[in-house]
Amino acid sequence: MTNLIYETQDSFYEYIVRVAQGAETIASDLREDRIGEALQLIVQFSEGVSWLIQVILLMRENNYSININPSEMNEFLVEINDGLERQDYIIVADMFEYEIKPFFEEAAKEKFHEMKEEKH
Repeated sequence: MTNLIYETQDSFYEYIVRVAQGAETIASDLREDRIGEALQLIVQFSEGVSWLIQVILLMRENNYSININPSEMNEFLVEINDGLERQDYIIVADMFEYEIKPFFEEAAKEKFHEMKEEKH
């Protein structure tokens, strides 16, 4: 079980770096009117963020913590969806560049740590 935990954490670390890079690509695609490409990447982004959230929650169940708030990540998904529904691609591009990318750049610096079990 411990190997699986560490392997999952390693995959998490590798993937979260790519999310920040992908956010920049999405912003560029939206600004350069490559909407189809951007939308495909946004679908991948959403699936990836959902996986990251799932890992954080599963790690918590196994007494590992990381200083990343999954609620903030989920809020990005809601805001992106709102912008896309309005077809306001400039706002969505700004979110990816000025909110999402910096968030994931900082999040990529975080590491899981084992939580001490409380003794009763």
